[in-house]
Amino acid sequence: MPKPSSRISGITPSGKDGWEVHFAAMNRKEAGEDIIMLSVGDHDFDTPAETVEACVTAVRAGYHHYTQLPGIPRLRAAMAKLSTQCTGVPTTADEVIATPGGQLALFAAAQAALDPGDHAIVVAPYYATYPPTFRAAGAEFTIVETRAEDGFQPRAEDIAAALQPRTKAILINTPNNPTGAVYSRKSLEGIAEICRKHDLWLFSDEVYWTLGGGEHVSPRSLPGMAERTLVINSMSKSHGMTGWRIGWLTAPKELVSLLISLNLVTTYGLTDFVSRAAVEAMENAYGVKEIAERYTARRAVFLDAVRGLNNVTVRGSEGGMYVMLDISAIEPDCESFAWAFLNAEKVAVMPGVSFGDAAAGHIRISLCQPEEILLEAAARLKRFATTYSPSKESKQA
Repeated sequence: MPKPSSRISGITPSGKDGWEVHFAAMNRKEAGEDIIMLSVGDHDFDTPAETVEACVTAVRAGYHHYTQLPGIPRLRAAMAKLSTQCTGVPTTADEVIATPGGQLALFAAAQAALDPGDHAIVVAPYYATYPPTFRAAGAEFTIVETRAEDGFQPRAEDIAAALQPRTKAILINTPNNPTGAVYSRKSLEGIAEICRKHDLWLFSDEVYWTLGGGEHVSPRSLPGMAERTLVINSMSKSHGMTGWRIGWLTAPKELVSLLISLNLVTTYGLTDFVSRAAVEAMENAYGVKEIAERYTARRAVFLDAVRGLNNVTVRGSEGGMYVMLDISAIEPDCESFAWAFLNAEKVAVMPGVSFGDAAAGHIRISLCQPEEILLEAAARLKRFATTYSPSKESKQA
């Protein structure tokens, strides 16, 4: 065949992607092994029944046709209301654009703010799609590592040191995946000062905002930031709708107006009956309180179960759907540890290094399992950590 474009072939460079342990575990589970899967952030429960019924009703009512490119008006209004709650800034429907999931909202932000050759800063640890999203925009980027000893809070001076003449944007995620860190107001104020001083965009991924375990602070609410903050949001985590692919970007209305053209040549609008079910879920907050309470309880149960485990330190783990454990005192190579844990105890976790060097020496635990399974996994981790010997373990699946 003819040669593919460098644009598409450069999005994900060849080689390891950090998910090898997860996919090996998944294949083994599908083959019949009794594997506890704590390696992926997908709910272990179904979408709330009220949302499902709203979708069935919309399908039967004949909502099968094309929709407005930025989203049906009622959906955008509901998204604007949630953005007001999330960011603390009054938001109108013309300041949001609906996308198929939060990832497309991030893609839209990068396409809107960056030209080929521009530079961005990514605060790590980060979600795996962040670097490829910038590559897809033809942008260069620098990873700025947070420190485990700081609870993975970003330091403004480290971000400032990474600035380049063509830097146009900074990307953050709070509550954070993978660490569970919730960025403090002080941390966010430091980043906001850099953005104002250097006239930068701030991409703020806030898809876990309802799972923060306390007050959520959005950088959009800080002085002078509403005009330069692009907030990525989604119904996947907050409303239990990962497979429904409903997200949105909150941005200045002038930018949203331009982004409608991006939807024209990519999504061509969202599915009508799914949009209407999403409206019902947003307007009635189906599942939101229950899902937040469930993850708060699971986090407390798991952390209590591993408390006092020798040579294992909890880092971050304040919100979101994950716990981050520092196992570097046992095994600095967290990938080796994850492989050995899978082979010895049949528990799948993610090596922290999959999310950037800042998380090296850590493992990420997904809380997307019932409490009794999390307790069993914690018991297996205690047993494994007590007997682990690097010389005896193997990376082979």
